[in-house]
Amino acid sequence: MNITQFFLILLARSKIILITLFSVVGLTMLVALMLPNSYTASTSLVLNYKGVDPVTGTALPSQLMPGYMATQIDIIKSKTVALKVVDEMKLTESQGMRDGFADAGGEASGVSLRDWIATVISGGVDVEPSRDSGVITISYKSADAKFAADMANAFARAYQNAAVELKVDPSQKASDYLNAQIKTLRSNFETAQRRLSQYQQEHNIDNADNRLDVESARLNELSSQLVVAQGMAIEANSRERAASRNAGESPDVMSNGVIQGLRSNLATAEAKFAEVAQRLNVNHPQYQSAKAEVDKLRANLNQQIGLASSSVRSNARIQQQREAEIQAALTAQREKVMQLNLARDELKLLSNEVQTAQRAYEAAANRYTQTSLEARSTQSDVAVLNQATPPLSPTGPKTLLMLVLSVFVGGMLGLGLALVAEIMDRRVRSSRDLIEALNVPVLGVLRQERGAPRLGMMRPILPST
Repeated sequence: MNITQFFLILLARSKIILITLFSVVGLTMLVALMLPNSYTASTSLVLNYKGVDPVTGTALPSQLMPGYMATQIDIIKSKTVALKVVDEMKLTESQGMRDGFADAGGEASGVSLRDWIATVISGGVDVEPSRDSGVITISYKSADAKFAADMANAFARAYQNAAVELKVDPSQKASDYLNAQIKTLRSNFETAQRRLSQYQQEHNIDNADNRLDVESARLNELSSQLVVAQGMAIEANSRERAASRNAGESPDVMSNGVIQGLRSNLATAEAKFAEVAQRLNVNHPQYQSAKAEVDKLRANLNQQIGLASSSVRSNARIQQQREAEIQAALTAQREKVMQLNLARDELKLLSNEVQTAQRAYEAAANRYTQTSLEARSTQSDVAVLNQATPPLSPTGPKTLLMLVLSVFVGGMLGLGLALVAEIMDRRVRSSRDLIEALNVPVLGVLRQERGAPRLGMMRPILPST
């Protein structure tokens, strides 16, 4: 089908097209005249978005702002906000709403009047965010201008209350959770502190580091004393062995002043006795006196040598005993230092437990204070910029727009009906239709001359060869 055939069809079916067009336009205008006027009232809100999480207190990234705006729009359109509007406006007491609910068969469906009204009024609200700011416009459309303004303002107030509840509820839950945790953390802190105090009392430790320093110094001192005692014991044992082998040649014996005096006196007495022995007989009184004196001095010398040797042996035993005592004291002190090291380590663990429990308790207490303040806060991040007022002129129905759309729809529908009619009743309208229908050549075409009668004179037109 070419353009010429298409226009021929339109010309032949022009009545169908025009009738359809005028019918659609007329019906549309009739509907527009029958529709009641509708009014749209708008309320503007400003969102002061802070981006702080009420539980953790951390700031959320600014990239979440678009999602935040979308969330607020969903909240405004939510059933929760609609139910708040129903309660605030007392729409359940409206007789018109009750009648509409009864006509809709709400009682039979099991839906409550309050939920049904919330669903109905949600259809009249429209929310539009600003492109580059935090302003949201809430619009409500109704047949009553004052009712539209009241509903727009009611949705704004309900949204503010819902925003406060949504902000406060997580804080309240977090506050309750932190309160329970604080009790547990305080109990842990008190238990750790009690264990630390009990351990200090049992081990009599005020400051493990200072006491360990004192005991370590004492251990070092005992180690030094043991070294000295061992040296003295070795020396005493050496002198004891020398005295045991030859007491008279022992250095300790030879250095004894009494023994030295006795040896000098004995030498003098022996020299005198030798002289007397040369001159006198053994029975002579002088001989016997000199001999008795020598015997006495020699006996005294042997006695003093024995005493000196005994003193050396006693000194060796004393040094050995002193070494053993220092060794025992050193062992005990070393064990004490080791116990103090263990006690210090245990004390540090207990102290760290106390500090950890204290830090956790203080952090939870600080966070609990903050969340408690947030849970009691009634401040909203939403402020009313412009309240809705009853509009002076209706916003609907839009007659001009409906007329333009009816012309377009009527024209398209008329064209469609014309094509359907042409398909159902196909007629020959040109020589091409004859060629396509009969598959025979056309010898000529008779066209009616302008001004000639319909069955009058026709001018033949020969086809081009």
